[in-house]
Amino acid sequence: MRVLDAAQWPGYLREHSGLPGPRANIELAQAVADEGDQDCFDGFITTGDEYLVFCGVVGLGRLLAEGGEVEQRLRGHAADARWRVREAVALALQRLGDGDPLRLFDLVLDWADDENPLVQRAAAAGVCEPRLLSTSDAVECAIEVCSRSTKALAARPPDERRSTEVRALRQALGYCWSVAVAADPAIGLPAFQALAASADPDVTWLVRENSKKTRLAKLL
Repeated sequence: MRVLDAAQWPGYLREHSGLPGPRANIELAQAVADEGDQDCFDGFITTGDEYLVFCGVVGLGRLLAEGGEVEQRLRGHAADARWRVREAVALALQRLGDGDPLRLFDLVLDWADDENPLVQRAAAAGVCEPRLLSTSDAVECAIEVCSRSTKALAARPPDERRSTEVRALRQALGYCWSVAVAADPAIGLPAFQALAASADPDVTWLVRENSKKTRLAKLL
């Protein structure tokens, strides 16, 4: 990216985005986040182009890690209808976790109490990343986020659970629990195993899905 003029970035990014396809070029987006500035990120986001927005939102994560006041913007993007943009928010939160884990913990615990299931989903996906779960405090935070989000899921009426937003949260919890528990079973297993007593069909589903994951299955 450094050898290109800023005006050439959009065309280069579109050409090397990996889209249409099953996987966007995440590595390139991370490079953009490293090299760009706020004007660049804002410009990408306003284009509406899915990959450019993806890059811009990941870039906001760097600004957040540097102390920028962009949390509310990221919270808004967490509820975007495009799943790749929502994934960019999780990557942005992980950038914050790399540099300021305590701030990440405060943020995701707050987001886990949001009424929007997509914001809850971003909190879980953001903190349930193996490289961030190297301390007991991190694991405790991840388990708490998963627990709060699972409790909120189980409290939703049946008609809400058919929505795309709630299904996205359920899907995330279907793997996030296993990531958090595997990072420190002594902390995570009791909370996860307690879910087995629930008669809620969605909680039963996420227990079953997480139990299939190799990282967790070998602990059970």
